[in-house]
Amino acid sequence: MPSIKVKDNEPFDFALRRFKRTCERAGVLAESRKREFYEKPTAERKRKAAAAVKRHLKGLSRARRALNNLRRGRS
Repeated sequence: MPSIKVKDNEPFDFALRRFKRTCERAGVLAESRKREFYEKPTAERKRKAAAAVKRHLKGLSRARRALNNLRRGRS
């Protein structure tokens, strides 16, 4: 669990913002959302495989767009 040390004369809002930032970087909220409900192992594998396919297609799309921009003389 992330923790912060509140500095002397530091407003509560600033300390809260720092705590939220450390929680976000540590992935606490994402982890709790992931574990909110049980997910069967096969469903988890399917979800991860679909995400991998989506990332791959996104990369292909970016590469295709970059190639078209080079062909047209754009940078």
